[in-house]
Amino acid sequence: MNEALRDAMAEAEVSTNRLARMVGVSTKTAERWLKDPGRAPHPDTRSAVAKALGADEGMLWPRAAKSVVKTGASREIIQAYPYRNACPTAVWGQLIDAASHSITFAGYTNYFVWQEQPRLIDRLAAKAAAGCNVRFLVGDPESDVTRRREEIEGVPLTVSTRIRITLDALSKLKHLDGVDARFSDEHIALSVFSFDSEMLVTPHLSSLLGHESPMLHLHRMGDDGLYDRFAGHVSALWEGGRPVWE
Repeated sequence: MNEALRDAMAEAEVSTNRLARMVGVSTKTAERWLKDPGRAPHPDTRSAVAKALGADEGMLWPRAAKSVVKTGASREIIQAYPYRNACPTAVWGQLIDAASHSITFAGYTNYFVWQEQPRLIDRLAAKAAAGCNVRFLVGDPESDVTRRREEIEGVPLTVSTRIRITLDALSKLKHLDGVDARFSDEHIALSVFSFDSEMLVTPHLSSLLGHESPMLHLHRMGDDGLYDRFAGHVSALWEGGRPVWE
């Protein structure tokens, strides 16, 4: 069973018959995609299905996506988005819900995840209870780095306000084993979100807000690849970070 496709169809409330009609194939063909995770449509059809479901093509058929590039550092890139908000919220949900060992949110504010992911506090609490380590690396709302960024952005919902929204949400989780949070000002220009062996990375461009900057979806394929390089960056910042809860 292609569970990723099944979940995406359920999320979009699209039946097999309707999906078949939307992308111009027979119902039997769509049923075969569901039953056999190794069966993937042609590239144009994969793209049409992903668009119809508001899902990431690489998540629906990861083997097909990875087979496009077989060598080099780029083999770890599942998908590239010109804007962070071009990545379907369902992809974030699938990555969060599938992670079993570790989840790290290393965005400067991490504000948007609380807005886009329903019941995230409960979901993260369940993850921690099941033995998953959940970490948040956030900017210091009182720092000079934060104040300078607020001047650059010049928006009503300030950086410090967005950080405090995250801190308020995290206060409901701080009593749980496996949940930790630290302050760091050194990731202001780069957000890294990791879920076991998968990762979403956003380099922030000039004065643009986070959702306006590009994003890469990575899957770890070996030592010292793109995933490991970004993971090492986050580990170094985490080690040098300041505890949010004393």
